Amino acid sequence: MTLTHNRKPDESKTAVLAVNVGQVQALPGQKREVMSGIVKHPISSPVFLSFTGMTGDAQADLEHHGGPDKAVCVYDYSRYAALEQLMDRKLDWGACGENLTVEGCMEEEVRIGDVYELGKATVQVSQPRQPCFKLGARYDYKELPVYFQDSGHTGFYFRVLQEGEVTPSATFRRISTDPASMTILEANRIMHQGKQDVAAMRALLDIPTLADSWKQTLLKRLAKLETAEQD
Repeated sequence: MTLTHNRKPDESKTAVLAVNVGQVQALPGQKREVMSGIVKHPISSPVFLSFTGMTGDAQADLEHHGGPDKAVCVYDYSRYAALEQLMDRKLDWGACGENLTVEGCMEEEVRIGDVYELGKATVQVSQPRQPCFKLGARYDYKELPVYFQDSGHTGFYFRVLQEGEVTPSATFRRISTDPASMTILEANRIMHQGKQDVAAMRALLDIPTLADSWKQTLLKRLAKLETAEQD
């Protein structure tokens, strides 16, 4: 059952607006077959959240999507308005392929390593989301992934520290944060605009809770810069 949103978020609190899952399917209107689990719909009953994701949810490309560091994709509803204006269309919950449509989790406030209570589960922010071409393919708007990167409003991922049941009305609150850690917005700037900022990349790498895939990308980038300096 698809539910449409009918209220504006209250930015003074943190809450789950929708829990969304989806199975792998072919995206319509493509010149070649593109399989994806990006089309997700809200659920109305409890779902179990394991270390690798929600029951009933799936990804087509397991090399770049899913896994322990990307068990739950999160997106703040406050970003929907800009997307609706950009694409001139109304969006339903889960429109960006997120598992959790939330409020009170904007990229300039959420920090890598933040821990949240989510229903009976405990989750931790691991990295920003890096939207791939399938997000643009879903809406026939190929510039959409670049918009996400340039704005820094990408959403982010949770890893699961404690498995448990999650419902659409689940308790959702931040229970710990490290003010010295970087926000999702800061991490996005370093990854996408600060590719020559060695000090910033090293500072990001110093965050122990940063996802391994991001660490590997940054380490490779630093190695290339160091090699170029030696030539």
